[in-house]
Amino acid sequence: MHRGTGIVPAQISVIIPTLDAEPVLPACLAALIEGLSAGLIRELIITDGGSRDATQAIAEAAGAVFVVGPASRGGQLRRAGMLARGNWLLVLHADADLQPGWSAAVADHLARSGAPAHFRLRFRARGMMPALVAGWANLRARLFGLPFGDQGLLLRREDYDCAGGYPDQPLMEDVALVRALSARPVALPATVLTSAERYRREGWLRRGARNLWLQARYFAGADPAALDAAYRR
Repeated sequence: MHRGTGIVPAQISVIIPTLDAEPVLPACLAALIEGLSAGLIRELIITDGGSRDATQAIAEAAGAVFVVGPASRGGQLRRAGMLARGNWLLVLHADADLQPGWSAAVADHLARSGAPAHFRLRFRARGMMPALVAGWANLRARLFGLPFGDQGLLLRREDYDCAGGYPDQPLMEDVALVRALSARPVALPATVLTSAERYRREGWLRRGARNLWLQARYFAGADPAALDAAYRR
C-alpha cells in the first residue's frame, strides 16, 4: 500500500528508447530507484535501435527487458508498448533524469486522476537561455496540452491503446501520440532534468528556432522522415 493514500499503487511499465546511450543511461536508471522503493514500477523496458556501446550491458545489469530493432524512436517505442504489461506507462528519454520527489507526485496522481501527465522540464545547464527554452516548453505543455518527449509522459495503458500507440515514425512520434489522446496531459509537480548537449553544440537560439521550424512543418503536414533527415543535419 502507498502511504497516505490507502490505495495499492498502480503498476507502471517504464519505457526508455536508446541508441548508444552508455554515457547517459546509468543516471536515468539510478533516478528510477525511488519509484522501485515506492512500489510503483512493475517493469523496465529498454527499447534499443542497434547500439554499439555498452547500452545493452547496462540495461541487463539493471534487470530491464531489452528489445532490439530498427533505429526509429517511434518504432522503438511502439515495440516496447506491445510488450508492456503495466496498467500505466511511463515513457522517458535516456538522457532525462527524474528529480527527487517524483515518485510521491506520481503516486498522488495515480490515486487521484486517470489523466495523462508529464513532468516539468529543466535543462542540465545554467543561464538565461536554458531557463527560457525550458520555460517555453513548460508553458506550451500547459497552454496547449502538448508536452514533448523530453518532458516524459505518464499515461494509462487503455488510453495509449485507444490512441493507437506510438506511430512508427522517426520524428514527432511524441506529438502524434499526444494529439491522439482523448484527454490533455496535465503537469505533475515534479521535474525531469534533461541534457542540453545539442543546444550547447549548435547554439540555444539556432537550435530553438530550428526545432520550432520543424514543428511548424510537421503541423503543416510534412513527412516525418524528411523532417528527421533535416533534424539530423
